[in-house]
Amino acid sequence: MVTAVRHLGPNWYASVMGTAIVANAGATLPVQFTGLRTACTLVWALSFVMLLLLLGARVLHWVHHPDQARAHLMDPAVAPFYGCLSMALLAVGAGTLLVGQDWIGVGAAVAVDSVLFVAGTLIGLAAAVAIPYLMVVRHRIEPGQASPVWLLPVVAPMVSAAVGPLLVPHLPPGQAQQTLLLACYAMFGLSLLATLVMLPVIFARLVTAGPLPLALTPTLFLVLGPLGQSTTAANKFADVAGGVLPDSYAHGFTAFAVLYGVPVMGFALMWLTLAVAMVVRARRRGMGFAMTWWAFTFPVGTCVTGAEGLAEHTGLAAFDALALVLYGVLVAAWAVAALHTARGLRTGRLLAPPRARVTASALGTA
Repeated sequence: MVTAVRHLGPNWYASVMGTAIVANAGATLPVQFTGLRTACTLVWALSFVMLLLLLGARVLHWVHHPDQARAHLMDPAVAPFYGCLSMALLAVGAGTLLVGQDWIGVGAAVAVDSVLFVAGTLIGLAAAVAIPYLMVVRHRIEPGQASPVWLLPVVAPMVSAAVGPLLVPHLPPGQAQQTLLLACYAMFGLSLLATLVMLPVIFARLVTAGPLPLALTPTLFLVLGPLGQSTTAANKFADVAGGVLPDSYAHGFTAFAVLYGVPVMGFALMWLTLAVAMVVRARRRGMGFAMTWWAFTFPVGTCVTGAEGLAEHTGLAAFDALALVLYGVLVAAWAVAALHTARGLRTGRLLAPPRARVTASALGTA
């Protein structure tokens, strides 16, 4: 076991995020049917177990392979994935409150989510500063190396902004509720502005240097993360602002949810179409499975929750339909990624040294 985790990187937390979002998005779909909530609860439980196992494995990685752990931090292609730890904690915590309470009770669900929210938020804020700092000071990055992966550490606070409002009703009225809600709004701004700094660099790299390497092509879906998550956050603010903030601010949040969310969702759909086209192109050129395929899950899931929020605040059936269609895409993508990951773990390929993984992919075993 100790040897097996040597090459277990922080990117593995994406599998936890991608699993948890299936439960979280399904719990609030505009159309509920018999068995859906039970299925979502089972998926949440699976994500919780995955999180515990992965946390244990990553502790072993740091204790027994500190050289490799430090190498990951110094690698500009790997270090941004430390943002995934924060998002995994936050996604599983939100699922605990959304569906896990059916099994463990509301009180226990609030306690678990509170712990995971605080831990995930602190780690996310640290990553949002530390990883860009390393990129500037320690990493040596060429102009053509810009990647959507760079968004991972700066989008983590946006996840906190989107799931934090779930805890607001469980806090004492007054200062406590207002502080959490406005703290989430501050993290919304932090992440949004950081994303707006990163996105032009990423798009400029695509235009000037051409398509990403085949294995990295799925990371184009990561751009959907801040778009869908910010739309979700804006709608969650509107959900809880009434009775927490003065009426003028509460009405402002309700208007902002629609005035911000609709155009951003429009851009997300445009980017989704572009990303799908690029993935189809890469697949035709021999793109095999890699852990980057988990990028097909969580970012799409944030668009589902964003569409769900817009459906609630606009009353438009079109957003209901969009949420259902995107949820179908999410479930299909999760099933494919989970199946290939299980197969890769069984064969040992996904935990092999990077060179061995490249060789296996070249032989068509990806």
